[in-house]
Amino acid sequence: MARLVAVFAICLLSASIASATFVSNPFLVKGKAYCDTCRCGFETPATKYLAGAKVRIECRHRVTEAPTYTFEGVTNSKGEYNILVKSDHGDDICDVVLVKSSDPTCAKPNAGRDRSRVILTRNNGMISDIRFANAMGFLRDEPLSSCTQILQQYHLTDDQF
Repeated sequence: MARLVAVFAICLLSASIASATFVSNPFLVKGKAYCDTCRCGFETPATKYLAGAKVRIECRHRVTEAPTYTFEGVTNSKGEYNILVKSDHGDDICDVVLVKSSDPTCAKPNAGRDRSRVILTRNNGMISDIRFANAMGFLRDEPLSSCTQILQQYHLTDDQF
C-alpha cells in the first residue's frame, strides 16, 4: 500500500511540475502585417508595414471544428505583432488572421495572404517557444505609380495580375 501511495504521489508531483513549467513558458507568436502597395500579392521594396493593424489568433478543434481560442493583437510602428499564448493547442488548428487595417486606403485583406497557420503545441519536436507566422497583407485601393517599374524588376507586367 505504501508503494502505491508513493507512486501516486510521484505521478501527482510530476504532473504539477509539468503544469507549472507549461504555464510559465507561453508561446510567443510573431509576425508582420503590411500594405501591398503594388497589389501584386507579395512584398516588394514599396511595401508599407502597418502600425496599428489588428490581427487575431483563431484556434479550432481539429475534429469538431469548434472554436477553442481567440486572442487579438495590434502591430507596432514596424508592422510587427507579438502575441502570447499561454496554453498548448495540440488538438487544434490555429491561424493568425487579419482583422482590421489601420490604413483606410489599404483595407481589403489580400485573399491567400490574409492568414497564416501556426503550430501551438510542444509535442512536435520544436525546441523554441517562439512561433513565426508568415507576413499577411492588405491590398491598397490603387497601386502606387512606382509599381510598374518595381514589377519590371520581377519581369512581371500589369496584365499578369
